[in-house]
Amino acid sequence: MAPLSPMMQQYMDIKEQHKDEILFFRLGDFYEMFFDDAIKVSKELELTLTGRDCGQEERAPMCGVPYHSCEAYIQRLLKKGYNVAVCEQMSEPTKGPNLVEREVIRIYTPGTLLEGGMLEEGKNNYLCAVATGKNRCGVCFADVSTGECLVTELRGRDVRQKLVDQLGKFSPSEILLCQNSLQLKYHLEAVKEAIGCRAVKLVGDQFGREENEARILAQFDAIALSDLQLEGREECVLALSILLHYLDHTQQKGVSRIRELDFYRCEQYMNLDINTRRNLELTETMRRGEKKGSLLWVLDRTHTAMGKRLIRSYLEQPLQNIVHIEKRLDAVEELVDQPSARADIAEHLSHIADVERLMSRIVYGSASPKEVKALSFTAQQLPPVRDLLAELHSSALVECHLQISELPEIKELVDRAIEDDPPVTLKDGRVIKRGYNAEVDELRDLIENSKDILMQMEARLKEETGIRNLKIGFNKVFGYFIEVSKSQTELVPDGFIRKQTLVNCERYITQELKELENRILGANDSIIALERTLYDGVCKEIAARIEEVETTAKALARLDVFCSFAEVSARNGYCRPQMTGGSRIQIKDGRHPVVEQLQKDVPFVPNDTLLDGRENLVAIITGPNMAGKSTYMRQVALITLMAQVGCFVPASAAEIGVVDAVFTRVGASDDLSAGKSTFMVEMSEVAYILDNATKQSLLILDEIGRGTSTFDGMSIARAVIEYIADPKKLGAKTLFATHYHELTEVEKALPNVKNYNIAVKKRGDDITFLRRIIPGGADESYGIEVAKLAGVTGAVVERAKEILASLEAQAPQAAAPAAPREEAVPDLFSSAVESALVQKVREIDPNAYTPIEALNFLYELVKIARE
Repeated sequence: MAPLSPMMQQYMDIKEQHKDEILFFRLGDFYEMFFDDAIKVSKELELTLTGRDCGQEERAPMCGVPYHSCEAYIQRLLKKGYNVAVCEQMSEPTKGPNLVEREVIRIYTPGTLLEGGMLEEGKNNYLCAVATGKNRCGVCFADVSTGECLVTELRGRDVRQKLVDQLGKFSPSEILLCQNSLQLKYHLEAVKEAIGCRAVKLVGDQFGREENEARILAQFDAIALSDLQLEGREECVLALSILLHYLDHTQQKGVSRIRELDFYRCEQYMNLDINTRRNLELTETMRRGEKKGSLLWVLDRTHTAMGKRLIRSYLEQPLQNIVHIEKRLDAVEELVDQPSARADIAEHLSHIADVERLMSRIVYGSASPKEVKALSFTAQQLPPVRDLLAELHSSALVECHLQISELPEIKELVDRAIEDDPPVTLKDGRVIKRGYNAEVDELRDLIENSKDILMQMEARLKEETGIRNLKIGFNKVFGYFIEVSKSQTELVPDGFIRKQTLVNCERYITQELKELENRILGANDSIIALERTLYDGVCKEIAARIEEVETTAKALARLDVFCSFAEVSARNGYCRPQMTGGSRIQIKDGRHPVVEQLQKDVPFVPNDTLLDGRENLVAIITGPNMAGKSTYMRQVALITLMAQVGCFVPASAAEIGVVDAVFTRVGASDDLSAGKSTFMVEMSEVAYILDNATKQSLLILDEIGRGTSTFDGMSIARAVIEYIADPKKLGAKTLFATHYHELTEVEKALPNVKNYNIAVKKRGDDITFLRRIIPGGADESYGIEVAKLAGVTGAVVERAKEILASLEAQAPQAAAPAAPREEAVPDLFSSAVESALVQKVREIDPNAYTPIEALNFLYELVKIARE
């Protein structure tokens, strides 16, 4: 096989070092891709696949993109889960055999972006690393654009589900999965599907334990792992080490931005599994994946990018610590009571740059002059913000006042060094302000005065030679030249050297002109290089104060969120919740925070709620579809969550006993990719809830059992209610919506279960939903009336009435299900089938069954009884 051409060999050598990345190889005005990369990218981006001579018999497959618009193409590849290495020309092309020098200057991966145009300002961009052991899992998240780094340890038999829940909380753009995590390999596609992340990569542990530990200690300037709360947490150490080594590979200037490690325990926050996050639509809607229509859409009135990211984090991680919750509520209350101060603070915050991400770009050397200047504009807003905070007294706002620095040194440096209106890029020049550096001033004077100097030379030469139409010009080929028309060439003196003959004129140079040209052109090159050096020095001085800037940025973000909560609370008539350590959730005139904003022209009907650990443990809610059962149940969950986030709530009064988790089972869906039917998905979710809920949890269960036959579904629904209501088994506060009206009989059997229904006004065949939750069970389902409201054709509605009347006439009155009993009653088992039931029951050990296994066993008993 013939050898590759020198240029193509250069490409292959560089590609060998970047096997896992798509290589963008700079050739002139394009970034080209070759061989497998070209085939892959041409399909993914729908580019034309061509070929290029490579020194061998067959042409190398090739496709390319213009260098000036490469970011758009890179971003499309990142969204599809690829990494991209950008290989740049490091020397100017020259005539002859010498190759242009090239090297990779940037590696883009979905989870390591710094470029503002590729990032969503209100959302963190996390890189995640995962390592697992037996029933244990270490998970690490880092956002290099803000410097955040978090790690946690997950334990238990359901560690995979806990992992998916954590991934759902942080929504990483890229996941590194340690290859020793064998049990997770088989669930790779499930993880991708669960959180919508396409960039899931298996990586190896290339280093030993000692080297991993040393790398971590060096990164975070720690003496021992115990200083970082990592002692004895091998999976966490491995995950963190994998993440740091990956950043070492992909970040050309190291990972100095990752300076602090936050070890968090899941128990610090309200447990919200991935289904609950979706069902409650915390940050985006289920149907369209949009912010509008979510809780975040209602509560986010922040003015800074840092605040937007933090308020999202607050909603994703409601607190369990009452002291911390009350601290936030105190700040919100004071800002609600001080509308003038709140408005003034918001006005100043609206002029503050994204300091967190700006500092990352400064540290990594990719900040533009305009971005650096934005630091000065930000610093300008800080003294009035601190003055306003000095008049406020809640502890959280006092902390903000103490932690916000006015950044005087940075402001003074930037104002002194950087032009007031600098260009976007350094290569455009005029970045360094006059007076900052004497050499820059001299070179700039030469450049600025060069036109006058050339005009003076031109006037002098005209006078000396008598050539009145002589003029001095410039082009890129010859540089500066003296142009004389053909009719005046006999007046040209001996010192003129002819360089070019044109139709109507001759062009000349002189020694004096060439010397002036060298000085002028050299000044342009010199000043750009000098400005780059000085600018880098300014950025290094700013980076040296990163701790002061980071502390200020975090305090500004918290202040922004408090102002946002206060603004929304004041505008929408929210009340401060009374937080307790008890089990009571009592809400007066509660409203759904999102629905009332989406339907502002329709008065929202408020409802009361009472749940506790005693007489009002489980509320069974009956009523027709479209009446508002699901809205009401979600409303209670959202009010509870908002209270634990530290925000006022949509109610006239609320007492919230802190809950450790909110679980929801709402709606019906198939998971065909996993071979699960609607009913199987439903039962799996119910099993997970029963396994993980505690007495301190809040359960929202909608239509349990509807995915199977009526009697099966009713049996399962009742068994679930009895299990939840039994304090010895679970005893969790629960809202349980159902169409099985027979379940209202449970209230008679269990003292801590109460019936509620949605009030309906019926007039003839028409019904009106009053949206009020009232005590008692619904008297009928109004299914046919709802069908009529939904627009089902009249003929079908009338026929349905006839069929219903016929069925009601034929059906015997159903007996109420038996109440749960402590002991079996012998005379229930008298037939042969019943004897089989007895035998089946005797075979099992109740203590060995999980909730889902118990449900499956109950289903099997029903099947035997029918046979």
